[in-house]
Amino acid sequence: MSALDHLTVLLRGVPMTLAVTAGALALGAVLGLPVMLLATRSPWRPVRGAVRLVVDLVRGVPPIVWIFILYYGLAEHVVRLEPLTASILGLGLISSAHLAEVYRSGILSVDAGQWAAARALGLGEARLFVDVIAPQALRIAVPPAATFALNLLKDSAIASVLGVTDVAYQANHEAQTSFDTLTLYLLAGVLYIVLGLPMAVLSRRVDRRLSAGLAR
Repeated sequence: MSALDHLTVLLRGVPMTLAVTAGALALGAVLGLPVMLLATRSPWRPVRGAVRLVVDLVRGVPPIVWIFILYYGLAEHVVRLEPLTASILGLGLISSAHLAEVYRSGILSVDAGQWAAARALGLGEARLFVDVIAPQALRIAVPPAATFALNLLKDSAIASVLGVTDVAYQANHEAQTSFDTLTLYLLAGVLYIVLGLPMAVLSRRVDRRLSAGLAR
């Protein structure tokens, strides 16, 4: 088979790669916010400590271990998840821990005087957070969040071990039948780079717009 034929096969896995990445990133972005709030704004110190411990635990274990726990462990004792579901859920939970730390860094980067000034103006906690703190924190959080999203795109290849038919799965499957492993894996690597480029460009544009907005 030619390199073009190999590329055609690999392209079949692109939708699934994007689905795993987008699903896990969306889940992590949503869950990361309450995790961050519990870790930083909870009035109970034991709660803050417990949440931070869980975040460190999730971040400290390799992603494939969590995915195996969800796919094989739950199937043995609780319920069997579909490979795609287990992959998105596992990577999503990991994403929530990482993004919670990104959010927390953004919040902590806001000068304490901003909090004090907003409270002096009589703003409630909700308006203070949404109108004053969040826009400034977002400016700090965008670059590391974009970097994490790019890493998540690469980590999505782990889903292939469960049989999710993503780019990595297609490359492995094709390599077993054509034995042209070098070409296939090089093409797979290039394809992951190409898929990540729009995300990198978008993050830089968002960063510039946020910087311009804060400068005004």
